[in-house]
Amino acid sequence: MDLAYGPRYEAFREEVRAFLAAHKGRFPPDTGATREQTLAWQALLIDHGYAARTLPRAYGGFGAEPDILESRIIAEEFTAARAPRAMSGQGIAMLVPTLLELGTEAQKQQWIAPTLRGEVVWCQGYSEPGAGSDLASLSTSAVEDGEDFIINGQKIWTSTAAQADMIFCLVRTEPDAPKHAGISYLLFSMKTPGVEVRPLKTMTGRAEFNEVFFTDVRVPKTQMVGARGEGWRVANATLGHERGMLGDPNAAEARLAELIDLMRGERLAGAALIDQPVLRDRLMRLQARVLAMKSNGLRVLTSQIAGESPGLPALIVKLQGCEINHQIAALAIDALGELGVLYGGSPHLRAHGAWQWRYMFDLGLIIGGGTAQIQKNIIAERGLGLPREAR
Repeated sequence: MDLAYGPRYEAFREEVRAFLAAHKGRFPPDTGATREQTLAWQALLIDHGYAARTLPRAYGGFGAEPDILESRIIAEEFTAARAPRAMSGQGIAMLVPTLLELGTEAQKQQWIAPTLRGEVVWCQGYSEPGAGSDLASLSTSAVEDGEDFIINGQKIWTSTAAQADMIFCLVRTEPDAPKHAGISYLLFSMKTPGVEVRPLKTMTGRAEFNEVFFTDVRVPKTQMVGARGEGWRVANATLGHERGMLGDPNAAEARLAELIDLMRGERLAGAALIDQPVLRDRLMRLQARVLAMKSNGLRVLTSQIAGESPGLPALIVKLQGCEINHQIAALAIDALGELGVLYGGSPHLRAHGAWQWRYMFDLGLIIGGGTAQIQKNIIAERGLGLPREAR
């Protein structure tokens, strides 16, 4: 069976391979890459159309027409070459598409290009101590004062808040309105007077999350995305992009390739781990799930290119992706045996302890961005049309 994509696409594949071969010496290291290395690689990828490929040139993208097979070829070749992928994160993967959809022209011009280049780092101000799964219950207030809002309140579980330059934040501007109708979506600097960040250390031993406190923080009204009181609609657009980011099939495929390399390189009783029947069986099951995840991702991409709603395929992405990533890390831990339980500064760690860190951190991602239970409710109610959960 000939699985080639045809002469045009195979020529494009050779173009991607040539780029990767020519720039292999510029790959940022898997661990310990400097900011300068990461930003230089991102700029190179954008210039050649391997990052921000279909985003308009006017906003700092490459400006190519959407092409599902080109996107697939890029992902396949980057995985095969073990090449670092383009930067992602909350700004690039979540805010940029939100601004393209709902932002003003001024907001697009100001924020998209520097965000794509990694020059501006963003965090997400959504969850609060009393508003997690029921996000619309948020109470952080924004009171009108001339041409500004004065913000007071608290956010929690805020990833990258300690490193972020900016925040996209949900606030309550109409306290007397129904809870979904009184929310607005603001952009402002994390260096604004009155913003305080307190780290939250997780079981990884690192401060992966933060609390953020706002005390009389002054934000211009012009920094609102969408209309006042309509932030819930903007927030849901961002959440849709977050689910796609957390369930990226290309990232899962790259991680699976790392696991295969690990299992080929490590040996037990003289045989490679990949030749151990029980471990190989688990690996093949995960490989099948990743392939299914890729196929589902192509369904979503096809619908988006056609201007249609992806529907049910899009709803399963976050749940599927986060669970598979955690299971890939779990197999790595199990396959490493006694080395798999090491953590910290042991000289016997593999990949500098990345598998152990991923195993712990990815468990949090199954909860964050909408818990697995909430994702299943969304799939059941919105995707399958089942009766709503009893309240």
